[in-house]
Amino acid sequence: MIDTFTLWCLVAGALLIVMALSGEVVKRLPLTTAIIYLGAGFALGPPALGLIDLDPTADAAFVERVTEIVVLVSLFTAGLKLRMPWRDPRWRLPVSLAFASMVVTVGLIAVIGVAGLGLSWGAAVLLGAILAPTDPVLASDVQVAHATDRDRVRFGLTGEAGLNDGAAFPFVMLGLGLLDLHDLGTAGSRWLAIDVVWATLAGLAIGAGLGTAIGHLVVYLRRHHREAVGTDDFLALGLIALAYGAAILAHGYGFLAVFAAGSALRRIEHRATGHDEEPGAVVARATTAEDVEDPATDAQAAPAVMAETVLGFNEQLERIGEVAIVLLVGGMLWQTDLPWEAFWFAPVLFLVIRPMATWLGLRGAEVSPVQRRLIGWFGIRGIGSIYYLTYAIAHGLPDPLADRLAGLTIAVVTTSIVVHGISVTPLMERYGRNGG
Repeated sequence: MIDTFTLWCLVAGALLIVMALSGEVVKRLPLTTAIIYLGAGFALGPPALGLIDLDPTADAAFVERVTEIVVLVSLFTAGLKLRMPWRDPRWRLPVSLAFASMVVTVGLIAVIGVAGLGLSWGAAVLLGAILAPTDPVLASDVQVAHATDRDRVRFGLTGEAGLNDGAAFPFVMLGLGLLDLHDLGTAGSRWLAIDVVWATLAGLAIGAGLGTAIGHLVVYLRRHHREAVGTDDFLALGLIALAYGAAILAHGYGFLAVFAAGSALRRIEHRATGHDEEPGAVVARATTAEDVEDPATDAQAAPAVMAETVLGFNEQLERIGEVAIVLLVGGMLWQTDLPWEAFWFAPVLFLVIRPMATWLGLRGAEVSPVQRRLIGWFGIRGIGSIYYLTYAIAHGLPDPLADRLAGLTIAVVTTSIVVHGISVTPLMERYGRNGG
């Protein structure tokens, strides 16, 4: 009889090797790796191999921590990918999507939750907050492809996914407060002052400050003392943990802090390398130069080496995290009571609410009709929604409501993985052939 650990080793090893060998084939097909992981997770559920036996409500605390870690890694990665200066007008696009469009999304879902799903206003607002943020983990196929990628669709979706996972937190707290599970203060005064203003600004400021300070320190040590070389994996993990912990300690949003830390680290490289030059080219030039002993300690190349190495390490972590979480989602499908309302609610979310919210958020933005439609379609829901769901459950949602919100959320996430996964390759290839 094979024990569980041995069986897990066999299954995980086979799955990872198959994905490694078939990676290029999958890229050419109308599907994503997440669809394959979802199917594998479903096969690992209780009626089949029985290796995944998780209930989204009973095991909410465990799922919350696992998804939290994966989202943090992905948010830091998203920040590193966005190389535009903070004052660049292109930032208006992701900021509008992450804040204005998200507010509209929460509001529309809340209205439908009350009118169509029979939820209370607190539960409906909470459902809106859970499902409003787009996913930084599963959206990698529509994110910026390289450091100098200035495509508005990819930049907008990458920035939106990085920002709105933190920007959704005030609405989660509002929903919990309306359910008497969080103190909103008199007429919502505490919620507005602490949960909206302070927590948002503190998270961004702490993350940006730590990313800038630590990044400059590492570059200084490498340039002037040839120290702190070859430790970019520790730098990545350390900065993620420090920014998140410091923000939480200051009652700020750790998700925003981690995104801001990654973005700040990239800003150091951008200032040193320049706007138009690919940082990889700077590293390659320093590597082949006869007078450069180590590109990591070179005066010009040091920031580029730091940013690119940290990004590469984080992208690998992100892929591993995607495997783990999507497998869990596939396994949880067996333990989740999927409500019949999900059959009409998910299409309304993707075909009506998301396009309407992005249309309102992008009014006046310099995007073509094709770009506007693509952004409206690729509102991918995923691991961030699972995190917010389990966060709310762990903070005291009553069981009947927890079960219902879990069913709706997992149904929407599963639908998103499948329909967006099937459509991403043909749509983005067509977009690329038409010149973006």
